[in-house]
Amino acid sequence: MTRPTINDVARAAGVSKGAVSFAFNNRPGIAPDTRDRILETARSMGWTPSSRARALSVSRSLALGLVIARPPETLRSDPFFPSFIAGVESVLAEAGYALLLQIVPADDAGHASYRRLAEQGRVDGVLLTDLHVDDDRPALLAEVGLPAVIVGPDLGEAFWPAVGVDDGPGITAVVEHLVGLGHTSIAHVGGPSAMVHGRSRRTAWAAALEAAGLEPGPFVEADFSAEAGASATTHLLDLAEPPTAVVYANDLMAMAGLAVAVARGVDVPGQLSIAGYDDTELAAHLQPPLTTVTTDVIGWGRAAATRLLDLVEQRQSADVRLDPPRLVVRGSTGPAPARPTT
Repeated sequence: MTRPTINDVARAAGVSKGAVSFAFNNRPGIAPDTRDRILETARSMGWTPSSRARALSVSRSLALGLVIARPPETLRSDPFFPSFIAGVESVLAEAGYALLLQIVPADDAGHASYRRLAEQGRVDGVLLTDLHVDDDRPALLAEVGLPAVIVGPDLGEAFWPAVGVDDGPGITAVVEHLVGLGHTSIAHVGGPSAMVHGRSRRTAWAAALEAAGLEPGPFVEADFSAEAGASATTHLLDLAEPPTAVVYANDLMAMAGLAVAVARGVDVPGQLSIAGYDDTELAAHLQPPLTTVTTDVIGWGRAAATRLLDLVEQRQSADVRLDPPRLVVRGSTGPAPARPTT
């Protein structure tokens, strides 16, 4: 069977070939009912424009970029990016765009990659993740003329819009939950302080303890990896006065910490309460299941991709509303252990 052509669609819809192209490229100049008729005719005939032809017609690459600067070991086990990318792809596939993914070393901010993508015209815009404090990438992207959307809380960035949620309320909810269980020594194993979400989660932890009238417990800066989470937990358990609860900046470190505690014979949650952040799929199936904070990462991906497409195609963008972080209480947190009497 011969594949239908754009001419076949135009004849069946009673329009010109140019009108078909305008309909699929979302260009102004045709009435909404005509656009709908063209799209419906094309669907019924099983016709879609080729990516190459469409890219040439709109002078775009029809691709968005994502540059990730993480160690391969951390990225391999990080549950955030697979879910985020799934959300992004669900939007791009429908819009006829592709995602160009580049992994660069952790000590490389990706500046050369961004410049190369812009100079070669390989992408129409980029999604900017893992924002650092005083990050210069937004300014760089403005300099090279590459549209961007920042994935994370809105920091009032002057160059590009942000899509994400404030993770502070999630950490606050964890601390309030532990304080309500009678814990007064609550430690935090955080992400890198140079990263916006590493710093914001530490700040929320300290502020929640201060609001409860408590001194901050021990703090260990880590890198979101399982290895760092295990090492930090070993350090905390070796203290002369170990904390009775630990809030981890992500589930991966919390799960590693839980394994260390159990291996050392520490009763969780009888002697030590553990909480994470992310609500990864495995969190509910540990023993005990992990108390954590859930966020809609796939929704983040969809919203970020939609916002960037609006920016690239110069469309009016609607306000993005994402569900706030929500505490999920499971078996890894419990009442503070009774202090021995003298």
